[in-house]
Amino acid sequence: MTIKVAVVGATGRMGKLALDLIDASQHTTLHSALDSKSELKEVLGADVIFEVTRLEVSESVVDFAVRHGMKVVVGTSGWSAAKLGELEAKLAAHPDSGVVVIPNFSIGSMLASSFAAQAAKFFESIEIVEAHHAGKIDSPSGTAVRTAEMIQESRAGLTQPLIQGVGQIARGEVVAGVPIHSLRLAGVAAKQDVYFGGVSELLTISHETTAVNAYSHGILLSLRVAAQTTGLKVGLQSVVDASAQL
Repeated sequence: MTIKVAVVGATGRMGKLALDLIDASQHTTLHSALDSKSELKEVLGADVIFEVTRLEVSESVVDFAVRHGMKVVVGTSGWSAAKLGELEAKLAAHPDSGVVVIPNFSIGSMLASSFAAQAAKFFESIEIVEAHHAGKIDSPSGTAVRTAEMIQESRAGLTQPLIQGVGQIARGEVVAGVPIHSLRLAGVAAKQDVYFGGVSELLTISHETTAVNAYSHGILLSLRVAAQTTGLKVGLQSVVDASAQL
């Protein structure tokens, strides 16, 4: 089966990568490419929408897709746990719709976040430092937020001490109990370090991508899974698990 894909945000870095991947793959074909001047109705008839924009645009694209019983892959940052909960409630009323939210399409990033969640069970002092290219407009990154949420989930039932430095601006933004520090620098693509402090030891789980090509496999896998998805899936791990069933 050839998957017809509509790309929303086609002129951005990730959108351009998606266009190249769709063109090169024998399993996908381009249905439409939308930019900021396009109308959302142009996606109608596509098997899957691939969306990489800004959060406010992303929310409108997802709402449109859900109302029209479509499938959508979301690559936009900012979908917090609260927003995902609201989305799941909307999907319950539209059982034919499917939304796949991927904070990061990199396999290495997926593994690093998973390792961090495992390590979090053994440490009480945890902080995240994430760095992205100077053009990234949001902070903290969706990957860092998702990692912090995974850390919180893995520590469920454990004692979580008060975080030192709460209320001190320079100590970063606290997300799900974990301070996140964001850097936006020229010469950087994407990098995340999760620090775990223990008694006389420091564990660092680090991941870095140097170019958008690192997301290629994750994007194609997400499109394939989304075409056959209903309901909500969050994170690349959920896509990897679902692909094993196809």
